[in-house]
Parts: sequence; C-alpha cells; structure tokens
Amino acid sequence: MPSLPLRIDLFALIMLLGVAQGLFLGIFFLSGQRGRVIANRCIGWAMLAQAAIVAEIFLDYTNYTFRVLWLVDFAEPFNFLPGPLLFLFVYSRIHREPPRFWYLHLIPFGIWVLNSISWHHQPLTYKYNSYIESIHPEMPFLPWKMYHDTDFTGLRDYINEMTLLSCLLYSVGSLWVIAQAVRHEGRPLLGALPHRLAQLRNLTLFFVLFPVLIVVVKPQFKEDLGDYLLACYITFTIYATTLLVMSGSDFFRDEAPTPVPAGSEETPPGALRPKYGKSALPDELEEALLTRLNQLFEEERPYLEADLSLPKLAQRLNTTPHHLSQLLNDRLNQSFFDLLATYRVRVAQELLQNPATAGLKIDEIAGRVGYNSTSAFHTAFKRLTGQTPAQFRDSPASPPSARTSS
Repeated sequence: MPSLPLRIDLFALIMLLGVAQGLFLGIFFLSGQRGRVIANRCIGWAMLAQAAIVAEIFLDYTNYTFRVLWLVDFAEPFNFLPGPLLFLFVYSRIHREPPRFWYLHLIPFGIWVLNSISWHHQPLTYKYNSYIESIHPEMPFLPWKMYHDTDFTGLRDYINEMTLLSCLLYSVGSLWVIAQAVRHEGRPLLGALPHRLAQLRNLTLFFVLFPVLIVVVKPQFKEDLGDYLLACYITFTIYATTLLVMSGSDFFRDEAPTPVPAGSEETPPGALRPKYGKSALPDELEEALLTRLNQLFEEERPYLEADLSLPKLAQRLNTTPHHLSQLLNDRLNQSFFDLLATYRVRVAQELLQNPATAGLKIDEIAGRVGYNSTSAFHTAFKRLTGQTPAQFRDSPASPPSARTSS
C-alpha cells in the first residue's frame, strides 16, 4: 500500500513524551499500596486512557499508522474515560468512596468498546482509506470491500461532539463537587484552599480547558488535522498532574535533623523534631502525637471552638502544622476539616437526642458545636450521617461514633 515517510518534529516529540509520562503515572497510581485507594485507581486509569489517546494521535501525525494499519482508531473508546474518571477521582478523593452506581458512568465507554469490535474486524484496505480520508485526503483511495456494518450505534460520525459533551459535563460536575466541599469549609472556590482541595481544583481547571480547546481547534481544521494540538494539551495536563503529585510529596523537601531525646540541649522537653521519610514523623513520635491529640480532644474539646485552625491545634500539641496534617492523613485518613466535622457532628448528635437540649434550634446547635454557618453544619451532618439534623432528631437514637484511633 502507498505510504508516506515518517514525520518527526517538535509536536511529535511532545506527544511521545506525553505517552511515556501518562504510562508512568498510570502505573505509579495503580501499583503497590497506592492502587488500593479508590481515588488513585481512578486517576491511574485516567492517565492510561489519556496516554492511549495521545498515542493514536502520535501514530497518525508521524505517519507511522501506515505501518500499523490494524491500530487505526484503536483509542476511540478511551475518549469516554477521562471525563468520568476525573469526576470519580474528585468525588472519591473528597468523600473517600465513589458515588452510588459509579459504574453507570462507564456505560458510554462500554458501548463504544462493543462498537469498535465491528470496526476492527475490517480489511486493512478499509482502514487505510479511513486513515487517509482523515489525515491525508490528498492521497488516492484503494479499492475496498467492507465485511459488515462498522457502526451499529450510528454515532461514529459524532464522536467529536460526544467527546466534547462528555468532557464538558464531567468537568463541570467535578467543579461542583469541589465547590460543595469548599462551601462546607466556608472558603471561596478560587481563593486560598487546603492543599488537597487546591490540587483538585487546579487539576479540574486544567481539564475544563480541554473542551474549550476542542471548540476552538476543531472548526479550524478539516477532519482530524487539529488533533495534534489537542494531544499536546493532553500532554500538558499529564505533566501538570505530575507537578501536582510532586508538590504534595515530602521526598523533595529538606530533611529535618533526626530527633534527639527530649530534655537535651537541642530539643526542649516535649518538643518534636521529626524527620522526613515514608512519614514526616517516626513511628514512636507519631504514636505520641496521636495519643496527645486524643487526650486533648477528649479533655478540652477544642473542636467546639469556631476559630480553631490547623496552626492553632498544632501549637497546642507542640508540633508543626505540616506534621499534624501528615499524621491526620497517614494515620486517620482525614484532613483537618474532616476531623473537626467528625467530632462536631458527634456532639451535635448528642445534643439532638438529649431531652435537655431538645428545644434548641438547629442553628443554635450548629453554633454550640463550632459552626459559624448553619448551611456548613447541615452539609457536614448530612455527609457523615446520611440525614439532616432535623431528620436525625426525629429518628430513633443511635450512638454516635467519631473518635481518632491509632
């Protein structure tokens, strides 16, 4: 069959780097202990899907597709994965579990996989003609015969529009989930946020620009000739994800001196001098800090203070905000604000079921447990109990459970 020489230029190099980094990130998130976390599995498969999409565009752009015609359009089903997987990642990262019926979001991908079976079982001449029609329309077509119908859905001609719609809907949905979490903490979406929420917001904003770029690029090019620009942007998002991962890692931070015994000249009694490694704190200091945190929460109940912040709590525990945040994430799998919400809701449950406080209004209870915003209290209570405060008050009493543990 006629072919063209390979084309290797800056765009080809960028796309190849995107494929390599996407494969690396996907394997990174899916391997070892990381792969047991639902959110990591979502972002890992999203990276692999994006790597597949960029790989197909790389083959088309460099003319290497002439040598592997059996791979023509192999990545089409993956167009329906980045959007849903981003949404599932954001949701699982915030709520620590996927939404109900999460698998329904993967139905379009499954349908397109079935649709692609008939497409791939076609003669190479058919795939050759399809490829040059999209990428090299100036080349002559070859005689061909189709084995059977290649599109039982009748939707292949609308793949670009459906990809755009999927990316747009799921990116907006992801921003909505983040906005709900931000509202719970009483912060603006585009302002300063806790590290975890800031990362999720920034990654989602990168993704939101993708459907915008589709709208701008596609009308400027006939058929698929603008795909290499989209592939370069996907590469950019892959590397942006890498930077976000690195920014949250302790590996690149200066290592603190090894702890010395309390009471020495270098360390005041009770002070912590942790080191970085697998955790920011050695095991014995982690246990000590966790014990002090439990004791403080049980005896002084600082979580009921409306102005309690991570730095203030760290100061009471004679540690740093970073080390306290590391402890909460590693040992309790909670952020600071999740921890506050857990304890505050537990106290609110007690107030709602106690006959002595049955006459209190919901907003009064919210104030007593440390919330300045009644809506934030409602959101936290519903998220942790599955009921509104009013519904919980009317339901049979159930013992609240919200404690830290080692």
